[in-house]
Amino acid sequence: MTESRGQVGQAGSRLGTAAAPSVGRDALVGHLDQWLQAAQFKDYGPNGLQVQGREQVRRLVTGVTASRALIEAAIEAQADAILVHHGLFWRGQDGRLTGWLGERVRLLMRHDINLLAYHLPLDAHASHGNNAQLGSRLGLQADARFGEQQLGFIGPAAHAGLAALAQAVQQGLQRAPLVVPGDGRVLRRVAWCTGGAQGYFEAAIAAGADAFITGEISEPQAHLARETGVAFLACGHHATERFGAPAVGQAVAEHFGLEHVFIEVDNPA
Repeated sequence: MTESRGQVGQAGSRLGTAAAPSVGRDALVGHLDQWLQAAQFKDYGPNGLQVQGREQVRRLVTGVTASRALIEAAIEAQADAILVHHGLFWRGQDGRLTGWLGERVRLLMRHDINLLAYHLPLDAHASHGNNAQLGSRLGLQADARFGEQQLGFIGPAAHAGLAALAQAVQQGLQRAPLVVPGDGRVLRRVAWCTGGAQGYFEAAIAAGADAFITGEISEPQAHLARETGVAFLACGHHATERFGAPAVGQAVAEHFGLEHVFIEVDNPA
C-alpha cells in the first residue's frame, strides 16, 4: 500500500487491530541484517537498528528518508517501526542530539518507535534493492556489476535509442531526466546506480556502458559524457531511490504477517 503524506490519517485508520500478527524487534532486525547482508558493506553510517523502540512490531512503515515529516506521518499511522534508506546518523556528523536531529530522535523515542535504516545494502540487493527495482521499472535487467563494492548494475539496452530511454525514465519516475547525450551512438549496454552515484560514471564507462543512469550530476560528468560519447542521465536522487524500501518492507511484512504502509514524502531532489 502506498500513501502520500496527505493521506496518512486514512491509512492509519485502515490498519488492523492490536490482535494482528507481530514479530519481535530483534528478530525483525536480525532477519533484515542477514537478508540484506548488511555486515558486508563499508558504509557511510550504521545499518540496522538506529533508534530502539518497543519490543513487538505489528505495523511497519517504510519511506526513503527519516525526515521529521516521515516520522510524524508514521506516528499518525500508528507505526511500531519505520524502515528507511536514509537514516539519521552519518560519518562525520557532530553526533550531539540537538536541533533538527534531536527533534527527530525525540519524536521516535516519545512514541516508542523503532527506526531501521539500510543504506548501501538497500541499494545493492539483487531483487528488492533500489538498483534492481529501478531497473525493473525501466525494463532493464543486469547481467553484471561494477564500481566500488559492486554497487553499479549493467545490462543489455532495452530501448531503441537515447530518446526512448529518456522517455522510459520520465514515464517510470514521473519526472524528466537531465540528459547529456554523448555522441549519439547505438545503445547496446546501459549502466545504472541510484542516488548520488555520479562518481561511478567512469567505472560505468570502463564496464562498457553506452549510457549511464543515476540520480545526480556534478560538473565533471558533463565533460566526460561529451568526451567519451557515453550518455549521462541524471534522474533525481529521491526519484531513483523510491522503490527499494517499500519493496523490502512488503517482502518482510509478508514473511512475518505484518501490516505495511509505504509513505511518500515529496522531495524534488
